[in-house]
Amino acid sequence: MQRIRRSYAEQTAIAGGTWHSYVTRAGATGGREPVLADDADRVIHGYSVQKLAVATAVLDKVDRGLLSLDRRLDLHAGVIVGGSGIYHLQGVWGDEITIANVLTAMLLVSDNTAVRMCGRVAPALEINDILAAKGFVHTRVEPVADPNRFHLGTTTPRETHDLLTRLAERTLLSDASCRFLLTILRWVDGYHDGVRREMSSIERGRVATKHGADYDERGAARHEAGVVFDTAGAPALVYAFFADGLGQLDDYGATHPAVRAHAVLGRVMFDTVGFGTVGHS
Repeated sequence: MQRIRRSYAEQTAIAGGTWHSYVTRAGATGGREPVLADDADRVIHGYSVQKLAVATAVLDKVDRGLLSLDRRLDLHAGVIVGGSGIYHLQGVWGDEITIANVLTAMLLVSDNTAVRMCGRVAPALEINDILAAKGFVHTRVEPVADPNRFHLGTTTPRETHDLLTRLAERTLLSDASCRFLLTILRWVDGYHDGVRREMSSIERGRVATKHGADYDERGAARHEAGVVFDTAGAPALVYAFFADGLGQLDDYGATHPAVRAHAVLGRVMFDTVGFGTVGHS
């Protein structure tokens, strides 16, 4: 694990900004052991990493029989928003799409319109109540005047890590819902610029990940959080890297220094697990 810590120190120094991170490994006798903790309880805007929390709330309603994944929603022009995603690219709308489709788009390609679609079946205050009931204190969406819309809100590295840990251990939601989310997050057509960049397609399939990127008055933010699974399918490493106060506000690609750091860390983390050296430096 010393290799991960060394790489983190080196890469964050190169990338600059202010980092807030938490990484754990599977313990030899069960539970999880910290690998690194760097300002892990900082409350921070999660940007698109928060889509994990939104999906959790929607699927909690599915688990309780209040929604179904095959429920159809109309994709109309009034709900379309630009930025990341695919729905805004269509140019014409009027589709009827399932909640399963919405969640897949929201997590696989970080679709922003999909967030609005989720708000139609899980209003902001209800999402926050569900997250609170699951024990999350700081992971919240931010309500606006329209109860069915919201800003993506805040979280902490530790709470995002805990959400992913419970997801990987199949305790966050029903087994079926956990499997549904993990299949999307591990799919090889997802986000590749960061942690999964320097991996083969087979290797990428062993990593579930979600990124978030935006900027504010302090500078750019580039976040990524996820799970590295061992060859038996167990969550060997769970990571949450949040960085803000960065430069290059308009670079959302693989060339951003923080995203380059994620790529290096991803390779180091995977090699630590893939070579069977979880318990060693």
